[in-house]
Amino acid sequence: MFRSVAVAGVLCLAAPAFADCPDYLDHDMRKLHSREQVNFCQLQDGKPMLIVNTASHCGYTSQFKGLEALNQAYRDRGLVVVGFASNDFRQEAKDEEKAAEVCYVNYGVTFTMIAPSAVRGDDANPVFAELAKQAGKPSWNFNKYLVDGDGRVVEQFGSNTSPDDKALVAAIESVL
Repeated sequence: MFRSVAVAGVLCLAAPAFADCPDYLDHDMRKLHSREQVNFCQLQDGKPMLIVNTASHCGYTSQFKGLEALNQAYRDRGLVVVGFASNDFRQEAKDEEKAAEVCYVNYGVTFTMIAPSAVRGDDANPVFAELAKQAGKPSWNFNKYLVDGDGRVVEQFGSNTSPDDKALVAAIESVL
């Protein structure tokens, strides 16, 4: 009996780590070109996030390089960068393997990339459905949502805002 209580006590201590996770992040989604699932509560774990809807055949696709630079510069300070591949604007590769090649091979992306899903409208995945409620739906590929450690959108940046834009960098610094 003592052993069960000790085990239960450990479980009780471990459980609250994600207790404050917002409902919209309490989902598992598949990584790009993988069978591996990502649990967003675990990924976020009270850290700020930069969430971006992406496409592999867009005029803004080169922003992957800048997003990876942000990931490298700020991940040790707690920023979590997540890309959501989407074909909502008809610019994502039809083949997930090609989309992965663009991200991982062409641009050296190491941040989490999610398999293609809708980011607008009635079919939007739960993360983007909430982002739309908080800050508006993405108007094009490479919209950037900066989310604080509590899951609230701090600011939305449009496609024209490059990852090295001073306002975006200042906003990231403000949530770290």
